[in-house]
Amino acid sequence: MNTSHNTIELGDICLDVIHKDIKNVHLSVHPPNGRVTISAPTQMDLETIRLFSISKLGWIRKQQAKFENQKREAPREYVTRESHYYLGQRYLLKVVEHNAAPKVVLKHNSIELYVRKGATMAQRDDIVQGWYRQQLRELIPQYVAKFEKKMNIKVFDIRIRSMKTKWGTCNHEAKRIWLNTELAKKPIESIEYVLVHEMVHLIERNHNEMFIAYMDEFLPKWKHLREELNRSALGHVEWSY
Repeated sequence: MNTSHNTIELGDICLDVIHKDIKNVHLSVHPPNGRVTISAPTQMDLETIRLFSISKLGWIRKQQAKFENQKREAPREYVTRESHYYLGQRYLLKVVEHNAAPKVVLKHNSIELYVRKGATMAQRDDIVQGWYRQQLRELIPQYVAKFEKKMNIKVFDIRIRSMKTKWGTCNHEAKRIWLNTELAKKPIESIEYVLVHEMVHLIERNHNEMFIAYMDEFLPKWKHLREELNRSALGHVEWSY
């Protein structure tokens, strides 16, 4: 699909315009900072798009206000009694110093972080992030298998990594999906939504009518799940989806 990129400034609002081989205009306001994008048909001129954008200014500002008021996580310090999240549930961290290999143990209402004496905050963060990645690696395959059957496709590789701008991404040719480590903090329904979103991209690369139809078929409540994910507490780094 051929695309071109332009920008339109309306006062203090800057809109990214993407011309695509599509039939209709799609206006989106993205978390966390209210970035605005417009996907428009290739033949639509910028002045027409500008007039359309002006007519939607009230809606744009309303959406941006929602993101401004959205709760955000403070940067983690990895100290005892600090709140941490796993699969949508809140746990209190308990830091235990010991003379052995570091590890994380999930208890009923706490996450126990075992570290060597003098471990820095960065080292503690590495240990917890590694634990989150491992939890997702163990959790995800059953959901991949479930939707592979529904979609009649095969995912060749699933990888977990920290990403600053996306919940997930995929490589269409390699049939590989990447998921953000931060998803381990979210409810399983949110993880399922992002996974299905990326799996559908293995069938349809673009966010077009066909993509929406596939999402409706394979995960009927996906729009609700997307809203829930976008309303949930944002990390102290910036996500968008």
